[in-house]
Amino acid sequence: MKKRMLGFWEIWNMSFGFLGIQMGFALQNANASRILQIFGADVHELSWFWLIAPFMGLIVQPIIGHYSDNTWTKFGRRKPFFLLGAVLASIGMVLIPQADFMIAILPALWVGAGMLMIMDASFNIAMEPFRALVADNLSDEQTTKGFSIQTALIGIGAVIGSWLPWMLANWFGVDQVADDGSVPANLLWSFIIGAIVLVGSILVTIFTTKEYSPEELAQFEAEKYPDIVQAAGAERKAKLTDIFEDFRKMPETMRQLSWVQFFSWFALFGMWVFAVPAIAQHIYGLPPEDSSSETYQQAGNWVGILFGIYNGISAIFAFLLPVIAKKISRKKTHAYALFIGGIGLILIYFMPNENWLILPMVCIGIAWASILSMPYAMLAGSISAKKMGVYMGIFNFFIVIPQIINGIIGGPLVKYAYDNQAIFALVVSGVSFILAGLLSFKINDKKDTVSNA
Repeated sequence: MKKRMLGFWEIWNMSFGFLGIQMGFALQNANASRILQIFGADVHELSWFWLIAPFMGLIVQPIIGHYSDNTWTKFGRRKPFFLLGAVLASIGMVLIPQADFMIAILPALWVGAGMLMIMDASFNIAMEPFRALVADNLSDEQTTKGFSIQTALIGIGAVIGSWLPWMLANWFGVDQVADDGSVPANLLWSFIIGAIVLVGSILVTIFTTKEYSPEELAQFEAEKYPDIVQAAGAERKAKLTDIFEDFRKMPETMRQLSWVQFFSWFALFGMWVFAVPAIAQHIYGLPPEDSSSETYQQAGNWVGILFGIYNGISAIFAFLLPVIAKKISRKKTHAYALFIGGIGLILIYFMPNENWLILPMVCIGIAWASILSMPYAMLAGSISAKKMGVYMGIFNFFIVIPQIINGIIGGPLVKYAYDNQAIFALVVSGVSFILAGLLSFKINDKKDTVSNA
């Protein structure tokens, strides 16, 4: 018995919920620093608030992965988890830009940080089962294609989310300037619209996608790894504490990928946290303390456009990844994409005006497309289907730990080493991408010879 080959639209619908997840994630990435600065955060404090995101991922994803591996309901195996995550994330998205209305209870900055925590925990609840669902439902021959289509949907959702505040302000005349301490209306409505799209897109996946039952997955596993299954003997009930043993026994390919992920996500965190202040200072010539002027809001909106561009490039480039990977191998594809992304980040320092920033975003988009698909495609081919969820969750350790480290040291570096010039945080991120690319050549990807049809 083999997993059936799925058509393009079946794979598309299976990952469609990621469009909404990434739309919300893009709104957060492009605007959370701006919102927190509006509520009173200093530039060098931003990375500390952003620590909430990786801490939530460190805690939530392995636990959700474990329980989604070992849970089966009439609604499915993975579906209940990403539906719950979508509902909770939408609540956080509606409330974060309106935190100033709750100042009678707590300072707006802390309410905003609390909503950021809810959003991040909820995005993690939704994302991990989606990664596992693709690996569950697709054969080895279609795994790279499946993650590439998922990357394309991530890119489309991110473009919409990144551009939405700008579109509302420039196409529909929604106010983009507010009183000091309040979030502009275009941002507020962007988060509300994003919350609606998030829940709607998740429902599309839930109603159009069928999951394999535990019995069917067990049969696939037995046929794929007959020697391992026979040696395993009687099954025992999985325990949450098994996560620590699974971490110790992670496959070689996963260990090699962990270092690539470390430097990739160290770079991404630095870009997301410091892009708005870096571009406002370095390109628009604003002082570090400016976080409320109309020019600063224009800079923030332009960063949203730029983030949309790199996500749009990633959506397009994602369709080329299976073809390139089949010709030169997945690890080389990933390495070259990371080199291009690193050069792009460094180029931001040398750009003469805001329009020239489009060029670095094209480079970053190529790297982002590969980061969202190649590591997961290589990982999925090296782990057991029975442990797919928990290992996808453990894999997230190597995404969140570098973000935590950057979150701790990033702010002090900007303040004391870079003299409050956030642009140098982006340059360091570019160097980190290049290191990740070099480490990609060391990956032992056993599935490079598998057809990626």
